[in-house]
Amino acid sequence: MPKFTVRNLNRFLAIKLPSAFISGIRVSAISDTEAYASVTHKWINQNPFKSLYWATQGMAAELVTGILMMKKIKDCNQKISMLVVKQEGAFHKKATGKIIFSCHQGIEIDQAIAAAIETGEGQNLVLKAAGFNEEKIMVSDFEFTWSIKLKT
Repeated sequence: MPKFTVRNLNRFLAIKLPSAFISGIRVSAISDTEAYASVTHKWINQNPFKSLYWATQGMAAELVTGILMMKKIKDCNQKISMLVVKQEGAFHKKATGKIIFSCHQGIEIDQAIAAAIETGEGQNLVLKAAGFNEEKIMVSDFEFTWSIKLKT
């Protein structure tokens, strides 16, 4: 991926993660410390209870943790592999309307990457993402354990 812009990330989403793109998930912002994605409840991504399907919420949550990790790996100019090894999620409120997911752990990612480079050993890092509705009420939160290691 050439640059980590919102436009390029959404293009990447359409090509590499079509189920997320079709579900309506879109990257809305990314910086060195945080990433945001949104999804609006629609027919294509709803469950039988007329709210956002749990898997769509999980895709959006994983996306914000993953793109932040990808950006940090690209910024460090090292070949590092990344893989989700564990996931947990909780649902707090019916998800309707526009839901914004975010991850704010860029500094922790930098520390894990530095440790992987310094030690040459794989590192596990728990990244958290939460989804909030338009009233700023948390509808769900997720934890993804990412494994990173230097490629040899």
